[in-house]
Amino acid sequence: MSTSTDISKDKSKKIKVLLGDDSEEYGVKCATALREAGFFCIIRPKDGNIILDAVKDEAPDVAILDMWMPNLDAVELMRRARRSLKNLPIFIVATPCDNEFAIRQAMAEGARYCMVKPFDYSVLGDRIKELMGYEVAGAEPLPYSVNSSLTASSPDIEIVVTEMIHMLGVPAHIKGYHYLRAAIIYSIKDPQMLESVTKIMYPTVAKDFGTTPSRVERAIRHTIEIAWDRGDVETLNSFFGYTVNTGKGKPTNSEFIALVTDRIKLRYRQFA
Repeated sequence: MSTSTDISKDKSKKIKVLLGDDSEEYGVKCATALREAGFFCIIRPKDGNIILDAVKDEAPDVAILDMWMPNLDAVELMRRARRSLKNLPIFIVATPCDNEFAIRQAMAEGARYCMVKPFDYSVLGDRIKELMGYEVAGAEPLPYSVNSSLTASSPDIEIVVTEMIHMLGVPAHIKGYHYLRAAIIYSIKDPQMLESVTKIMYPTVAKDFGTTPSRVERAIRHTIEIAWDRGDVETLNSFFGYTVNTGKGKPTNSEFIALVTDRIKLRYRQFA
C-alpha cells in the first residue's frame, strides 16, 4: 500500500471504519485488507437498519455503505443519520454499476466519496486516509463516476464542491442547496459568471432547474442564511472571518459563491 503515513504505527490515530457488508466475496476481504493496513474495522450485515444503528452506537470515523441495501438504501440512511446525529462519520458509498444519477443523489445527501465495484482495497485505504486528512503519497484514484469529462487522476469538480458546501453547513434537503452548488460549479468553470451574477449566473442556473432567476436568487439567499445560523462557527470563520468576527452581516450571494470558488481554485490548481 503506497502511503507516506503508516497509521498502524500509532494506535491513538487508528481510523475506525464501519463496513456495511459481511459477505465473503466483498465484505470480509475488504475488512481484512483494511485491518492489515492498520485500520480498526467493524463489519455489519448489509441491512440499512442494522448499519444505521451501528453508525449511532459505534461512532465510526468512516462508514462504507452499499448504494442499495434491504430496508434502507444509502441515501435514506444518510438522511436519517443527519437528522439524529450531531457528529456524522465520513460516508463512502459503493455501487455495483456506473449509475450517474444514483451517485449524484448520494453526494447530495452527504456521501464524501462514491466508488464503483470492483475496486482495489488498498486504494480504498488511501482514499479513506485522504478524507481523514492524512497525506498520502502516490495514491491511485478509485474508479468513480460523476462528470466523466475530467481525467481519472483529477478530483471531480462536483465532488469537491459538494464536500466544500457540506463542510460549511449547507443543508442538502432544500432547493437552494442545488442552486448554490450549480452556481459554484459554473463559477469555477467560467469566471465571467461572477462578473454578472444577475444577468448570467442566475438565468443559467434557472434554466438547468426549470425555474426563474428570481427564485434562484431567493433560494440561494435562504440557503446561505440557514448555513450561517446552523454551520460550525470555526469553519465559517476560516472562510468569512471578517464577517463572523465583526458582525457586519452575512455575505451576499455573490460574495459567498466567489469566496468558495476562490478557495477551491487555490486548493485544486487544475480548476484554476
